[in-house]
Amino acid sequence: QEANLAAASEKAAEPAPPVKKTTAPLSPSVRKVVANHGLDPSLIQGTGKDGRITKVDALRAAEAQKAAEGQAKESGQPEPVTQTPTASPRATTLPTVASPPMPVPLAGSRKTQRVPMSRMRKKTAERLVQAKQATAYLTTFNEIDMQPVMDIRSHLKDGFEKQHGTRIGFMSFYIKACCQALKAFPAVNSQIDGSDILYHNHYDIGVAVSLEQGLIVPVIRNADHLSFAEIESSIVALAQRAKNKQLLPDELSGGTFSITNGGVFGSLMSTPIPAYPQTAILGMHTIKKRPVVIDDQIVARPMMYVALTYDHRVIDGKDAVRFLALVRDFVEQPDKLLLEL
Repeated sequence: QEANLAAASEKAAEPAPPVKKTTAPLSPSVRKVVANHGLDPSLIQGTGKDGRITKVDALRAAEAQKAAEGQAKESGQPEPVTQTPTASPRATTLPTVASPPMPVPLAGSRKTQRVPMSRMRKKTAERLVQAKQATAYLTTFNEIDMQPVMDIRSHLKDGFEKQHGTRIGFMSFYIKACCQALKAFPAVNSQIDGSDILYHNHYDIGVAVSLEQGLIVPVIRNADHLSFAEIESSIVALAQRAKNKQLLPDELSGGTFSITNGGVFGSLMSTPIPAYPQTAILGMHTIKKRPVVIDDQIVARPMMYVALTYDHRVIDGKDAVRFLALVRDFVEQPDKLLLEL
């Protein structure tokens, strides 16, 4: 019995038969796997016809080499410098790839706080959803050279403030320019009422004001009849009353067109949503110096992107583009607007 056990032990200790080398050429896909993983083809057991190495054989060999390297790292032993021969049965399934480890939760508190919407936020959300569902909005863009307006403000701001008690800003130029453009394109100053279109012959301009509770749009009535000083005073008064929560309901409704200025927050470009049921809104943005060509010379100019979002059911694309171009012309040539000092 001892002799039998010794014989069995000697048989188990015998090394595995060497892998039979193949001289069959490698397919392109196999060559790619061998090259990517630094494999020795002579150490790969081929399971294809006449011992040919298949892509599956190469992938299995790559996985075996990777596993051997990983075990060497874990045990602190140097990584093997030669590939371990693998004898794989004929198979058609690819090797199983290990799943990535689950992320470790960050230390500290991970809480989600549920806070009811404020009445203003809820109302704003309802109006925005209503506007998106009931209209067909589209946005067109242009850019405006703000240098002429900046020059006027620089030269006249002290005298303007001394005479009228308020500063002159960019918004009054845009309100004036929009009123003139609205007269040329009545559809932009209209709204849909059922199956009818209401064309307004008055110009009540909404000016978006951002509060901590949300965004509101107080309205400047008959803006086309107001001077620059009256427009600036109205903007300051409405903004102050809005912050103090003193605005009346009719001061927040009934506008025929709106303007919002995302530039005060650094916005370079946006697609604002009109205050329903208005058909359009103009978006002002931040002023950035950009290279432009003037008289065949490249110069740096303070440029502003402007956006007009409009209801395509009422306003044709060509009229929207022409309206925005006219606003640009007025702002770039402010002498066309009556600046009362």
